[in-house]
Parts: sequence; structure tokens; C-alpha cells
Amino acid sequence: MKTILLALDNLSEEDKRRIESLAPDYCLLVTKDEAIIREAWDEIEIAAADVGIERLLEMPNLRWYQQWGAGADWVMEHPEAEDKDWVVTNASGVHAIPISEHIFALMLALARRIPEAVKAQGRHAWTRGGGLPPVSELAGKTLLLIGVGAIGERTASIAAAMDMHVIGVRRDPDKPAEGVARMVGPEQLDAVLPEADFVVLTVPLTSETQHMIGRRQLGLMKPNATIYNIGRGGTIDQDALIEALESGQIGGAGLDVTDPEPLPADSRLWDAPNVLITGHYSGSTPAYAERALGIFIDNLERYIQGQPLRNELDLSLGIRTS
Repeated sequence: MKTILLALDNLSEEDKRRIESLAPDYCLLVTKDEAIIREAWDEIEIAAADVGIERLLEMPNLRWYQQWGAGADWVMEHPEAEDKDWVVTNASGVHAIPISEHIFALMLALARRIPEAVKAQGRHAWTRGGGLPPVSELAGKTLLLIGVGAIGERTASIAAAMDMHVIGVRRDPDKPAEGVARMVGPEQLDAVLPEADFVVLTVPLTSETQHMIGRRQLGLMKPNATIYNIGRGGTIDQDALIEALESGQIGGAGLDVTDPEPLPADSRLWDAPNVLITGHYSGSTPAYAERALGIFIDNLERYIQGQPLRNELDLSLGIRTS
């Protein structure tokens, strides 16, 4: 019997009934157990959650895989995925709230000199009226948003509400987004970098985005501009970033991702001036499972009805096309 594999530890009875009602001709299998999965190997047509790429590529009748996360840089390591007769969708949108909030936590922390204040608190040192570097404001400043997907769109809306001027960079610059005053294509990145006070990367790691911020791009930024990355560490040339920070070429960086991860203890990035590093947890939220399941259920209904799926990936690039 055609089978749906949900590689989860458990699923509520209500959610099971909802899925079974949408797909009555399918057997629903909720398990991570390798032996049980192997028994249903030839019948699995739909798979979701953390199945494992190697296993997915071996499944002979798999036609649709719903990732439980957004990143698809695994495609760069498995080019054979492009030749498989299947559709892959991701969970783009599930991170929009926590990551956009994390972006502003980093931006405000550096602007208001929170890391220095925390260090002063550890020394029991009162810093009002002096002792900290000058603070800055976000209002009236220009935010350059590289990547305007679900996360970028929410970030732009918040930025606009805070009286920031937002410039967006996306593959299709003709597609508008609320809060973005001007949208440009990736080929115009170098032209708009000098305008930015804050540069935020939300892009996935693909052959097109790897080291898209390198020495030339960092050299185009304002000396007091700060850069933030919550996408993938490999989108920034990390050696070039360290040099730019240590030399004072740019004003600072807020990084939730690095290259490699975990960041080695002896990396100079840890001690670079005006850097705030969080350990790739910007997407963490207690609502994650609920939101990811909601995307899967919506796509399941579309799949059964023969409609286009949300968040379909272009496997030649590892990016979302819908």
C-alpha cells in the first residue's frame, strides 16, 4: 500500500486523523525506527521530517519529500538528487518569526552596546555617562536585506515600522515585498552596498551565494556599517570578514552562523572587535514542530489534489522556487 513516512518520535491522535482523512488511500507510518522503515521501503511515496538524505535517495518509489527545515545546501554534496524523479519542498516560513526577532536582537545589541554593558556588569562597573563606546540608533538608517524570502519579508516589515529605509536583494527584483523601498537583483549588490548602515544576509548556501560577501564587497561597505548573517556561514568569506573586523574596515558583525560549525575555539573570529556570535539557534522556537507540520499538511492536501506544492526547491540550485 502507498505509504506516507513521517520520521517523528510521535504525533498526536488528532493530527494522525487529519492526515489520514486527507490521504485515505495511504498508510501513515510515524516512526524513526530503521527496521520498520525498511519493511515499508518499496511502498514509501511521501516522506517528511528528518529521514536522512542517503536513505531518501535510495527509496525507489519516493515522489515527494517534505523537509522539516529550510536549508538545502545538502544538494551541493548530492548532485545526484537532481536526477531523481521526485519533488522536494522545505519548511520555509517556519522560521520567519524567531529569526527576524533574532536579527533585531543582534542589531539592537550592537547598536546599544549591550555586549560591553554585560561585560561591565560582570566587573560590577557602572558605565552610565562614560566607559562604553558611542551607541547608535536604527531609525533613519538604511538596511540592506540580502535575501527576501519569508524571513526577509518579515524583517523588512519590522524594519520599516522602526523607520528604517530598506533595500532588498532578491533573484526576482520585480517581485515586491512589504517594507522594502527598493528591490534590486544580485548583480546590483556591489552598487547598493555603499548605501547600507546594516547588511543582513538571509540567503541559503548555493553555488551562486557561496562567498557572495568577500573582500571586495566588505571594502564597499561604510566604515561604521555592521553585517549580520543568519543564513549559512559559507555565504561570507570568513577570512576576509575577520580581516575587515580586525582592521576596522567595517563596524562590526552579528553572526548566528559561521564556517565551519561549530566555530573552532582557536578561531580569531571569537575575539574580533565588536562581534556578537550566537550558536546557530536563531530558528529555535517552541512553535517549530507545530508550524512545520502545518506546512506539511497544507502541502499534503495540495499533493493529493494534484496542485503545485508550497516551497518547492530547484534542486539544481538548492533554493526555493515557489
